Amino acid sequence: MYRSGDPALRLIVRAQPVALDEEVVVRIATSGVNPTDWKGRRNPYPGTPAGVDLVPNQDGAGTIVEVGSGVDRARVGERVWLWEAAWQRADGTAQEFVAIAADHAVPLPENASFELGASLGIPAITAHRCLTVAERGPERLSAGALSGRAVLVAGGAGAVGHAAIELARWAGAHVTATVSGEEKATLARAAGAHAVVNYREAGAADAIRAAAPNGVDIVVEVAPVENAELDSAVLASGGCVAAYASGAEPNVSLPVRQLMGRNIRWQFVLVYTMPDDAKRHAVAAICDALAADALHVGEESGLPLRRFPLEQTEAAHDAVEGGAIGKVLVSVGA
Repeated sequence: MYRSGDPALRLIVRAQPVALDEEVVVRIATSGVNPTDWKGRRNPYPGTPAGVDLVPNQDGAGTIVEVGSGVDRARVGERVWLWEAAWQRADGTAQEFVAIAADHAVPLPENASFELGASLGIPAITAHRCLTVAERGPERLSAGALSGRAVLVAGGAGAVGHAAIELARWAGAHVTATVSGEEKATLARAAGAHAVVNYREAGAADAIRAAAPNGVDIVVEVAPVENAELDSAVLASGGCVAAYASGAEPNVSLPVRQLMGRNIRWQFVLVYTMPDDAKRHAVAAICDALAADALHVGEESGLPLRRFPLEQTEAAHDAVEGGAIGKVLVSVGA
């Protein structure tokens, strides 16, 4: 845990939490690490409790061991994945037990590992929002919901990019991914991308247009400034760029008249401040995709796992900050 104004993490022992009304207590098996976890330690987000010990990490997976008033006691023993555990709260998933609102502990199928469960949360909800935020897009993904659509996933080897490829494929889209090298290209293909393009190579726009001859309908964008010119060149009329990360922030010029004539839209996405309905739609769609065995983790699925023990949570954060390829996890319990 850490304190606001002092991002250094320390390991302590404290009492197991008690479930309050509409809460459950979860024994954490695996905690997932996202970029906002280390960023939130350095610069706390609005609403972060002040003057108290804070436990990081939004995502995780484990088993319910206690339920509070208003929660079905049959949920005790249920395997679950967690989302937004630390948003405007003191208690994230980098600990053995966490008390959390019951609807933030979502049933995890028996055939889904805790490592997969801890890799969902922020990446998959973000990916779902990016894929559904287009003006003509569905509110909630389902099998075939994006049939006939062309999706471009920038950064196809990252956690959000991986989730976007898998969700878009499950929803029936034709998916092109951009990457920076052959190692990441291999991962994007393993995730299910129909076409993979190295954006650093000459002719990247031509290669994307060859894969999507009618233009790209949705761009899931990790670097909107750096990729603005490429995105503008490949979007179809009425297309949408859904940007979920900022990257560098120098001045950037857009061909406004050209984009206006094609009714192009730029939409920025931050999972924490998404509308509540959009979050509910995302969680429901993720559950459906899990039931369809459409979401995976591991080297063979395109998302390598890097594991750290609980006492090395700070090193896990450092790995994410350093651009580790794949998904960084903290192993907490059995």
